Amino acid sequence: MNLRQNESLAARLTRMNLLVSGAVLLIAALAFFSYDLLSFQQILIRNIEAEAQIVGANSISAVMFNDQESATTTLRSLEQSPDVQGAVLTSSDGTVFARLGTLDQGDISAHVLGAHENDRAWPSGTQVVVAHRVMFQGKTVGIVTISARLREIGHRARQYLLIAFLILLFCMAAALAISSTSRRLIAEPIIGLADTALTVSREKDYSVRAEIPADGSEIGVLVDAFNTMLTQIQERDAALGEARAELEARVEERTAELRTANRELEAFSYTVAHDLRGPLDAITGIAFLLAQSWDSTDELKAHVMLNQLTTSTGNMSSLIDNLLNFARASTTPLKLAPVNLSSIARQIAAELAASDPTRKVEFMIKDTPETPADEGLMRIVLDNLLRNSWKYSSHHEHACIEFSAKRDANKLVYFVRDDGAGFDPGRMGQLFEPFHRLHGKSDFPGTGIGLATVQRIIARQGGAIWAEGAVEKGATFYFTLG
Repeated sequence: MNLRQNESLAARLTRMNLLVSGAVLLIAALAFFSYDLLSFQQILIRNIEAEAQIVGANSISAVMFNDQESATTTLRSLEQSPDVQGAVLTSSDGTVFARLGTLDQGDISAHVLGAHENDRAWPSGTQVVVAHRVMFQGKTVGIVTISARLREIGHRARQYLLIAFLILLFCMAAALAISSTSRRLIAEPIIGLADTALTVSREKDYSVRAEIPADGSEIGVLVDAFNTMLTQIQERDAALGEARAELEARVEERTAELRTANRELEAFSYTVAHDLRGPLDAITGIAFLLAQSWDSTDELKAHVMLNQLTTSTGNMSSLIDNLLNFARASTTPLKLAPVNLSSIARQIAAELAASDPTRKVEFMIKDTPETPADEGLMRIVLDNLLRNSWKYSSHHEHACIEFSAKRDANKLVYFVRDDGAGFDPGRMGQLFEPFHRLHGKSDFPGTGIGLATVQRIIARQGGAIWAEGAVEKGATFYFTLG
């Protein structure tokens, strides 16, 4: 968008100038108009009061000699005034002595002089009622009441408004002419600055510069400061680009080194596992053959030693399997597909129950919805969690192992729960560290790698795992998947 084509700032400045000028002129016109009308109203009221005083002075003898005809003639002199609508001369006791026009008794009763008032006016818009006390030798002879309509006020107001409107038009035209000059002096440099800012923002080109006005005003200082800021950004952007290129080169170099190291470590892990498993299988086979062929009762000690050898090789085989699983948890490429974890859990539960039919363990495995995951890795996760529950509940005569899921904050949380030996909550920090065990090997055998492998697999799939438990009150392992 080109601000020079739109010129919204210039239009706003023009509207603002016109609005301010018009508002000031309108307020001033209203103030003068109100003052003039009030002053003119007071002048007209004083004229009516003067006429009331004249009528009252000319009516003293008529009232004292009870000459109503003379008093009426005196009131008729008010017909020469275009504003007077009616007049009444009342005697000292309040009775109407003479009348002119439409002023009735109700108007007289509504406008009564106070005990110490000689003159008073009751203005109401263009209407006014004036009362004058007629005095002779310090005594009240009567009261003259005049009702008038101040027609001159409306005429004067129309003239004033016409003049004010013409002056307002002239001043607005002058303000419009002045605003065009101020627009060139103020709006044009700002519009140029805004155009430059839009170009920089849209094209990310920090080499452009805004034109600095030659008048040396504050706007020129603003534009110069903006250009200086662009220069600094351009320099920093160039330095940042160089640093980014150097960093990317270093990252690529380190990444290549890490990939090489990972490949070497993976090869080493599989080599070690393969090299260990070969002799281990041979030792296990020889120990089994010796145990089968050695049936002399005199050499019972040899049988015990062979059994110990078989147990040790079995533990070593389990350690190698766990180490391989631990390595696969980080290096095996993920193969995400819909997986039914409940189905996997039931298969593992069946294997555990078949491994020791004498145990009384109740498996409660509820149906859970399919979820995108790596089936092979999730089998390792559930195998570790369920075998841990099987193992750590082995000292109880009856045990219960549960697998299910629940909704928590719009996320599906899976859990494996048992009522076995549990763990000390104070050592929670060591629970998922490799080769850290919270129970002695004499109580529960194991390698200490299973939960670390589980955590690594869950993290690779964008999830999290945590646990709750207490000593001899069982344990619950919760996990989510991304």
